[in-house]
Amino acid sequence: MDVDVARKLTQRIYTRLNNRRPDIERAESYYEGDQPLNFATDEWKKANASRYADFSDNWCGTVVNAEAERLKPIGVTNLPKTAAKKLWDALQMNEFDAQFSQGAVTALTAKRCFVIVWGDADDNPIVTFEHPSSVEIEYDWENPRLRTAALKTWVDEDDEFATLYTADEVFKWIRPRVTPADELESMSEQQRQEFAASGGWQERQGTGDDSWPIDNPLGVVPVVEIQNRPTLKGDPLSEIQGVMPMQDAINLLWAYLFLAADYASMDARVMLGTQPPMIPILDDDGKPIGSRPVDMKDLRERRLITITGDNAKIDSWKAAQLNIFTETIEIAVGHIAAQTRTPPHYLVANKGISNLSGDALKSAEIGLNKKAGEFITFTDPQLREVLRLVALVKGDKKTAEATRLAKIVWESPEIRSEAQLADALVKKAQMGYPFEYLLELDGRSPAEISRIMKLRQKELDAALGAGVQLAVQGAIDDGSDEVGE
Repeated sequence: MDVDVARKLTQRIYTRLNNRRPDIERAESYYEGDQPLNFATDEWKKANASRYADFSDNWCGTVVNAEAERLKPIGVTNLPKTAAKKLWDALQMNEFDAQFSQGAVTALTAKRCFVIVWGDADDNPIVTFEHPSSVEIEYDWENPRLRTAALKTWVDEDDEFATLYTADEVFKWIRPRVTPADELESMSEQQRQEFAASGGWQERQGTGDDSWPIDNPLGVVPVVEIQNRPTLKGDPLSEIQGVMPMQDAINLLWAYLFLAADYASMDARVMLGTQPPMIPILDDDGKPIGSRPVDMKDLRERRLITITGDNAKIDSWKAAQLNIFTETIEIAVGHIAAQTRTPPHYLVANKGISNLSGDALKSAEIGLNKKAGEFITFTDPQLREVLRLVALVKGDKKTAEATRLAKIVWESPEIRSEAQLADALVKKAQMGYPFEYLLELDGRSPAEISRIMKLRQKELDAALGAGVQLAVQGAIDDGSDEVGE
């Protein structure tokens, strides 16, 4: 690829990547509980917003975590056992379990995450999960399943770096960092790249590179995108996309409740049959030269009311009713549960479910289980592609081709008690299900199944040996008795 063409491609991909960074930042802020106070009037914000600026009743994190904790790949099957073990071991050498957990949370929150597979100097696979504010893929316009290029960016203290991957070549770029690093922040915070202008990329030769650009030995773009709920339109969805506005409403209602409770908890003063209090106006010498009424804002904030007129009176002063706020908040949380298919008992402690049976609570989790299964359906092909890239890094093209039909084994998203699961497995064993298949239903990983089968065979061999020895010993004893007779 011509250098100018590569530079233009880099700028085009970077523009898309750059444009989505504010949305990613907003979604992750909501997940972390850093939520602005929205929907309040300007007048109310001016008087009260600063008091509740650091408060949030964070349901966004609960919605994401409830699904993320049910997503765990545990192995690979439908491949020769040796090949499957080598591929899975390569992933485990790259801390795949921990990286996938982080990637799942990011994909559920920010719509997507990415996986890059490359090789080190010894052709050992390097597998890294990447943040969506740092990586973007260029797909074929006619067939969006085909990757034509990918871009990864990152920053250090002074510079911003970019690597453009194509099927044949890898172009490395550098330019001065647009926003300065805040040395008081953690390294992860300093690496967060804000919205920046495109352009200005210069050629960069990496350590150990003997040319620019370098050849891509894999022959494919080594970047895979994991999307959450992708649509035919082409864009994935965030699990908290619809939760965020409801979260804003809940936070505002809490602020209203706190303010109402604040007023209700302090004495109120009522002045009957008089004019509003006046404040003297003083000259430079401190002598009164007039007066002005107390500002209504001060009257309101200091809980002071004036009632004028000879017949002015007050009959009662009722306590503030705060349950209207809590009841509305409970309705809003219920809407979040319904919209996100999150079990209600994950969001509300005991409201309305204190008398439900275990089976009813179990049924309430069906929506979440199905949602996790949907994520697995869309993620399986991407993980198979990761396995293919790992095999290509190892130079094993035969295994790389076989991974297209590999099966990713996931821990069951359904949570059942040990007693329930054991009872189901015993009944299926009585129906004639093979023991190895029962281990799969038990949620064992392929590595655990292999070990259990070996241990079981060892026990059976030992039992058979003991039985044969006992039978032989019995025959010997019977023969000796006959001789004795």
